[in-house]
Amino acid sequence: MSRQPSTLLVVAGLLLPATAIAQTHDGEHVEVLTPPADAPPPPPAPDLGRVTQLIVERTNQFRKSEGRPEVALNDKLAAAAKGFADYMAGTLRYGHTADGNKPADRVAKQGYEYCLIAENIAYAYKSTAFTAEDLAKQFVEGWEKSPGHRKNMLDPDVTETGVAVARNPESGFFFAVQMFGRSKSLAIEFRITNRSGEAIRYRVDEQTFDLPPRYARTHQTCRTPDVTFLPPEGQAESAKPGPTIRPKNGERFAVEAGTGGVKISKE
Repeated sequence: MSRQPSTLLVVAGLLLPATAIAQTHDGEHVEVLTPPADAPPPPPAPDLGRVTQLIVERTNQFRKSEGRPEVALNDKLAAAAKGFADYMAGTLRYGHTADGNKPADRVAKQGYEYCLIAENIAYAYKSTAFTAEDLAKQFVEGWEKSPGHRKNMLDPDVTETGVAVARNPESGFFFAVQMFGRSKSLAIEFRITNRSGEAIRYRVDEQTFDLPPRYARTHQTCRTPDVTFLPPEGQAESAKPGPTIRPKNGERFAVEAGTGGVKISKE
């Protein structure tokens, strides 16, 4: 009796026909994979170095098509990705905490001083042979169609990436790890000085700050923030907020408060 090729596609836990890819994005769920009892011997593997290269190329093409800058390869992120892909392939344990660590722990162990870290993972299986092009395409397109993974791939503030693919030789499962990062050296630093005679209030993204008269405060963030100046404390909740600025790295702002609201100037 002839055996039909076996394939499946799993995206964030949803089983779909055609290929084998599973992906996780958030949470600490760890899955232990069990190959089918009647699975045939695994077919030959493609060149995994080529698969990795194609994943990086396809990801940058996707970012470019969506108006995002390309991400550069980083050796430390790649080493973290390889260590984790090898671990999952060797143990068939699958999940962002499968090795007892989180993505930030893994990149820190490689000496990557991060400001931002994001991780996509996936596994793939097919009873017939993948080409390097097909396997890379399956991983990248699966991530593109999953909202959480897509968000990581298109994050405008990450600047670097590291990718690895490993295979379990007995079962034929492939595991892919895609890291994104922004170095701590690229943190955005800005300063706000209150030059008025009364306290001012402002919000940096979701956090509110009070700044006394004649004081200055320096902020450091990993993403370009929205800074919104607020009405004085005690005014009605419906009071209209003041202006919003988006500081760039190294910018300094002087704020003066008056009856007409706040006036902001660059120092």
